[in-house]
Amino acid sequence: MKRRAGEREKELKKKKLLEELGENRLPYLTPADADFHQLWKTKYSKLIFRKSDMVPEELHQMVQESFLTLREHNCFFQDLVRIKGKDFLTPVSRILIGNPGCTYKYLNTRLFTVPWPTEGYDIKYCNPQIHDACKALMRLNDYLHIEAVKALQAQNLFETKEIKDTTVIDREQSFATSLTEQGSVSKVQSGVCVPEDDRSLKNRTSYNLTLLNYMDPLQMLYLKQEPYFGMGNMAVSWHHDENLVERSVVAVYSYSCEDSAIEESNEQELKGRDPAVWHVGLKVAWDIETPGLAIPLHQGDIYLMLDDLNMTHQHCVLAGLSPRFSSTHRVADSSRGTLEYILGQCELALQNLQTDSDSMALSLKSLEAAVVKQVEEIHNETSLVLSEVRKEQQIEEQRNETISCFLLLLKERQKLRKEWTARCQSDAAESLPEEQKPECHPFWTDNDESLHNPFPFWMSWKTASNECPVFAKPGCFRSMRTKVNFFQGRARTELR
Repeated sequence: MKRRAGEREKELKKKKLLEELGENRLPYLTPADADFHQLWKTKYSKLIFRKSDMVPEELHQMVQESFLTLREHNCFFQDLVRIKGKDFLTPVSRILIGNPGCTYKYLNTRLFTVPWPTEGYDIKYCNPQIHDACKALMRLNDYLHIEAVKALQAQNLFETKEIKDTTVIDREQSFATSLTEQGSVSKVQSGVCVPEDDRSLKNRTSYNLTLLNYMDPLQMLYLKQEPYFGMGNMAVSWHHDENLVERSVVAVYSYSCEDSAIEESNEQELKGRDPAVWHVGLKVAWDIETPGLAIPLHQGDIYLMLDDLNMTHQHCVLAGLSPRFSSTHRVADSSRGTLEYILGQCELALQNLQTDSDSMALSLKSLEAAVVKQVEEIHNETSLVLSEVRKEQQIEEQRNETISCFLLLLKERQKLRKEWTARCQSDAAESLPEEQKPECHPFWTDNDESLHNPFPFWMSWKTASNECPVFAKPGCFRSMRTKVNFFQGRARTELR
């Protein structure tokens, strides 16, 4: 409900802003404009930019080779997302790589990580080249963590002691050497050491995953036009990044496969941004007074969005003419969206389940409203609740309280079932290759009385929404198993 209310609020703000603009366009600045740097300093100071020559050359080579490897093995996929109640395929193709078991949710779609090599995990890759690609991105992740720590400290956005700066600088100076070390693996939360008393700093910069993006603009039939400033073709529309730890830093490595002829496209004669070159666009959220920024992105450039910039501002990606990759490193909120959390919830639901030693019949230990609500939110023991409340020994007041609580949850569940069915049958879903389509499987018939809860849930890793409930036959969570396959760099989680 909160999500839908938030979407409505954003739509109203957008509509109001466009009405105020009418046929006009807001001003924006590029590096060619005299006031560009002053505007950046005063209104966009929490955006930090690093040109490619500030990054170790060995790191560039490793990361850029990993992009090409993943593309060669067909690891990038368009996502089926839901915007304003409609399903769309993203123009950008993506893959999520990171800590084992982590997920990332955006636009009502939850992605699951293909894990990078991680200490303590026996991860098998279908191809050694994919292993090397994931390892290179893990190294980039460590490097960007260091840059994020330094950037926060440089802007005094976090209280630190002088000795901690030295620790980070020493770590960075030795980083180029460590790039060529063999057999190095990441620990789950980060391979970089940050003093323990700086836990908040570490939590805001210890990236647990990266969302990789790829798009070739010349292969796209249509790209949306930027609506507020007239900046041209957009690869990614204006947005705030979702599902992040509050005030955490977002770090982006950009690699466009530039052609020298495209690169030198009479930039001096252009008014506004060069449409041949990729840019990141920034604006103050829902503000028509402050000019926007359009910053060109070249091979190996890095930018960081510090502190609350992602909340107070919006950003977009403006397409150039050449194909482009990016690696967007994030501290994803993993309090709910991990395999460990899901299994924990299943165990929690089972704690209210008991089995008669003689008849082996299943029953519930408690019908308190709070317990029922908790269990039903995990979508497990529906028919058992109904059986219990029918028993004559139930006190009328308790029965009514349980039913009232239960009914609201059933209505919400039915709505989510219908929404997921619609997503599976949408035109966008039907246009996907067969192996990428979302499924509602299997469909049981009404006369199959052995299955108390029809409409179980099969979750495809690229299309599974966080709101899609897991429906199961009572007690089956005991035998629920999760299987993760890696084929061509792609992971799929199956709940049975």
